[in-house]
Amino acid sequence: MNLRSLALAPALIIGLAVPALAEKIPLNEISNYLNSLKTLTGAFTQVNNDGSISTGTVYIQRPGRVRFEYNNDSTLVLASAGNVAIFDPKSSGGPQQYPLSQTPLSIILDANVDLSRANMVTGHSEGKNSTIVTAQDPEHPEYGNIQMVFTPGPTELRQWVVTDDAGEKTTVILGEMSKGGAIASSKFSIRNELARRN
Repeated sequence: MNLRSLALAPALIIGLAVPALAEKIPLNEISNYLNSLKTLTGAFTQVNNDGSISTGTVYIQRPGRVRFEYNNDSTLVLASAGNVAIFDPKSSGGPQQYPLSQTPLSIILDANVDLSRANMVTGHSEGKNSTIVTAQDPEHPEYGNIQMVFTPGPTELRQWVVTDDAGEKTTVILGEMSKGGAIASSKFSIRNELARRN
């Protein structure tokens, strides 16, 4: 499983049976929606580049924080304080770490999402009752891109596909998400997790 591509991380949304094409959700509306999100918690399903599937719980606290807890093992992905750490029980020598800014997921976690920036959005289309937006860091397109799927009425983020700097794809499908509410800062602490595992 390439966990880095997750943190960097569409099949069309399963189960949407509306046959007619919806109108595209405007980019400024999507930017406003993402900027309005403060905390999200819920289940996710991850489809990895090799076709394997993982499930777990995701905690998002904008700006800049995310925690992916995987079911059935102690794998954990944390982002906070500008860094990403991947705790993989199959790896030795501590977690793999790198800057959050080098991952396309940072677009969702940015303090001020502005999809109108020049060269950020490379695709904006409609599907069956959904809008698909592909975005990249306009200053560093070599970091890869993120393809986000939104449904309208009201606008909701349903899934994303990250293509990392090696061209590997990771799809994250979000389940029912709980918005708002407090999430303890300790849940996102890389230092605390290092201490707990040592």
